Amino acid sequence: MGTGKRGLIATAVTVIGAVAVLAAPGTAFAAPSPTPSPTASPTAVTNRDIEAVRTQLDALYHDAAVATDAYNAAEEKAEQQSAQIVALAQKIVKGQEKLAKLKARAGAAAAAQYRTNGLPDGAQLVLSDDPQEFLDGTRRVLQGQRATKALITELTRTQQDLKQYAADASAQWTRLEDNRKAKATAKKRVEQQIAAAEKLESQLEEKEKKRLAELEEQAAHQAQTAWLDSGILKDISGRASEAGKAAVDYATTQIGKPYEWGAEGPKSYDCSGLTSQAWASAGKPIPRTSQEQWKQLKHVDVKDMRPGDLIIYFDDASHVAMYLGDGAIVHAPRPGRTVTIAGAGSMPILGVVRPDA
Repeated sequence: MGTGKRGLIATAVTVIGAVAVLAAPGTAFAAPSPTPSPTASPTAVTNRDIEAVRTQLDALYHDAAVATDAYNAAEEKAEQQSAQIVALAQKIVKGQEKLAKLKARAGAAAAAQYRTNGLPDGAQLVLSDDPQEFLDGTRRVLQGQRATKALITELTRTQQDLKQYAADASAQWTRLEDNRKAKATAKKRVEQQIAAAEKLESQLEEKEKKRLAELEEQAAHQAQTAWLDSGILKDISGRASEAGKAAVDYATTQIGKPYEWGAEGPKSYDCSGLTSQAWASAGKPIPRTSQEQWKQLKHVDVKDMRPGDLIIYFDDASHVAMYLGDGAIVHAPRPGRTVTIAGAGSMPILGVVRPDA
């Protein structure tokens, strides 16, 4: 990481009173070792199995993250389909206006024929004795035939287009309604899982909550330490692109703001809301959800990642964070937490994607 970036992250960390990050060149981010509580002993936390509670909470919040991704995907699709329906409606209006003009032209042609006593140009041509009039009439007949053919062709095509636009709009309405239902189902699932997690936490006594927090810190610390001990950082030396620096700047500026599922800022974020908005601010729009970011963006090896790249977590790509360099990430963790800096290896890594490949 460059000097400017170190200053940026150091400033962001200072804002939340965290330990200094990237204090010296080559210093990897290591999650601070949890400080054991004087009261943290098996007998001090009742007989409740806090570790089992932590596992259950992790599962509930993970399910909520998966449902949040489904909700965000349905919302994004609904927005796209709404825009397509509007575009089709505009095409239908223009098509109807065009059809009205074509019918008016056809009506004018019929009126012209009526003014010549109902005789078509060809019949009048046969009745003519003047050679020049005959030649002029021939040209008029040919021009009229071509014009009539073109008019009929255009009328037919316009009517077919209108029919297709109407069919497309109907199909889009059906898809939109399906996505609204999917969105409602996902919303209900998110709220159920978060409510269950909050209820579980609310049943804990204060000393149990403290012990739970210690166990969460220990688990993150152990995972980050194991990741660093693998020697992974010795192979990671990529420098951020200009767009990557801008994305990192945006993401770190959001530190301390609360997690809120489905949120894209500016007051709160979910995990993919943070990363998608950070890259949008850098002039590189990316998919809204972590799963689509994993599917659509270019994959890079962990050893090749650079600041600004996105690390996708868990086998189902249900979480995403932005890599800062030196083993650190910035992310929106889960309900009840705020945007923060953490160890890149503190969760199971699925892979890395690069928005500006």
